[in-house]
Order: sequence, then structure tokens, then C-alpha cells
Amino acid sequence: MVTTLEDTKRTAIAQKLADMKAFQNLIISMDQKLIQACTDSDIRHRLQEMLDDDQKNMGVLDTVIVQYGVKAEPHQATEKIIEQAQQMMDDPEFSLFKKAAQFELLKHAQVMSGLLVHKCGQVVGADIEAAIAPLNTVNFENRAHQEQLKGILEILGTRELTGQEPDQGLWGRVQDAIAALSGVVGSAVTQSSGMSDMTIGQILRMDHSKAKTLFTEIENSSDPQKIQEYFGQLYKDLTAHAKAEEQVLYPAVRSYYEDTQDLYNEQAEQARMLEEIKSLSPSSSEFKTKVQQLKDATNHHINQEENEMLPRLDANFSSEQQQELATQFKSAKSKLQDEMAASMK
Repeated sequence: MVTTLEDTKRTAIAQKLADMKAFQNLIISMDQKLIQACTDSDIRHRLQEMLDDDQKNMGVLDTVIVQYGVKAEPHQATEKIIEQAQQMMDDPEFSLFKKAAQFELLKHAQVMSGLLVHKCGQVVGADIEAAIAPLNTVNFENRAHQEQLKGILEILGTRELTGQEPDQGLWGRVQDAIAALSGVVGSAVTQSSGMSDMTIGQILRMDHSKAKTLFTEIENSSDPQKIQEYFGQLYKDLTAHAKAEEQVLYPAVRSYYEDTQDLYNEQAEQARMLEEIKSLSPSSSEFKTKVQQLKDATNHHINQEENEMLPRLDANFSSEQQQELATQFKSAKSKLQDEMAASMK
């Protein structure tokens, strides 16, 4: 069975995520340049808070891309837009107001990209929804930033055109608008805190949730092509997840969890089962039987990790240490994904 099927819809979403990451880097750069150019202490403070959020959200985007499991490069058009925006930000002929206005437009584009990815995930597959869930916090905060930027633009624009100060009650209106966002935007944008500081336990549970979703997709489908697509993603996800655990997590927890070797052994058996299923046709009668056996073994492994290993981790590792493990795990998993993608070309 071929597991390298390139589903065009999934690849398109991967490219949109790559665009978002490229634009997020631009947003951070624009934050910094606006702060440097602005002399108003109140506006500088608000821009600094945006910068803090945007740097955090870069970590969230990295998490989403790794969880998604399909990599792509940004569109060429995206790179051109970024180059033009950078030139404008460095051009002294553009006023601070015009630069801030361009920044607000970029925030709007980032919001729409995030919502588009969310909606496309709903259409393409439940496993994608599970992978991109952390993107919701990026969407919310970018939407909130838009409201703050409207206030900033009102101040800068009034000063530029009249030389006078606008109504200072506008910040209250801005805060009211932000407070109303969760009700206006709906379930596609929900605020979440600390997503850039995810612990290793949170990352593992996200991986586990996505794997369970893919098993369900396979069970519920009678279309061999869709089954092949879902298994192809499951194969890549479970393989990268297991190897990253063996590189990062299991060595760290071994001193505190006496059954760590069992986890290694279970993943070796899981790898054998994946290879066996990989050789089968998705339309064969044996295929779903073998997938069910893999599901049972995977669920047992998940339960052991979540109910036994992770509590030991919580008891012996600080939040900061667990966040560092999460960072190392994501880095290892991302590298493994790249290696797998290169080997399949």
C-alpha cells in the first residue's frame, strides 16, 4: 500500500499555514519597527503587548504545523508581499499612520487566513480540526489586535491631519469591542491562554487525540482512496510521534517511571503493525481487521502514557521543565517529519 499519497487539499492547507508563519514573522518585525518609530508612551505600551502576543503566537503556529504533519513552503506571492511590506516600513516617506494602517491590514489578512484554515479543516477531515485547534488562540488575539489598532489609527490619523488630539475615550470603546469579540466571532475563534507554553503532556494528548480521530475516519469510510489517505497520515503521525518520544521523552522520564521499557516495546510492536498494514490494499478484507488491532494496541499505549507515565512526569518535573520537554519534542518531531518527507520523494 502506498502511504505517500499527496492529497491536494491537505497540501493546500499546509501551504496556507506556511504563509501564516511567514506573515507572522513579518508581523513581529513590523511590531518592532512601529515601537521604535513611535514616541507616544501609551501607544508604545500597547504595541509592546501586541509584540509579546505575536511572539507567543509564533510558537503556537509552530505547534500547529508540527501537529498537522504536512509541510509546505509559502507561496511566491507571499514572499513578494512580505518584501514590499518591509520596503514600505523602511521608507521614510511613509508616515507612522500609513505604516500602522498597513499593519492593521496585515492583521486582518492573518485573521482571515486563520479562519479559512479552520473552515477548510472542517471540510477536509476531523483529524485536521484536531491538529489545528491551537490556531484558535492566534485568531482571537489577532482579531483583538485589530480593534486596538483601530484606536491607534484614530489617534495617529487625527494628529497627522489636524495636529490635535482625538477623543481620549476611544480606548474604552476599543476595550468594549474586544470584550464583545468572543460573542461576535463565534466558535471559530475562542480565546485560550498560554498556548505557546504548552507542556509535554498537552502536546502528547493532542497527538493522541489526532490519532484517535484518524482511526475513526478509517473505520467510518468505505472509500479506499480516503482510507489510504487517512492511513497514510496515521502512519506518518504515529511514526514521528514514537521516534520523538524515544529521542526526548522516554530517556527523561525513565528514572521516574519503572515501566518505561514497556513503552519502548509497545512502540516497536506498533511500528511492526504499521509496516504490515502498509503492505495491504485498503480495499482488502484484512485491512480493517489489522487496523482495529493497531487501534487496540495504540489505545492501550495511550492509556498507559496518560494514566501512569504523565502523572509521574507531573510529580517530578516543574512546569518550566515540562515546557522545555515540549519544545524539544516538537523540534525532534519536526525534524523527523522532514526526514520522512524527503525519503518519500
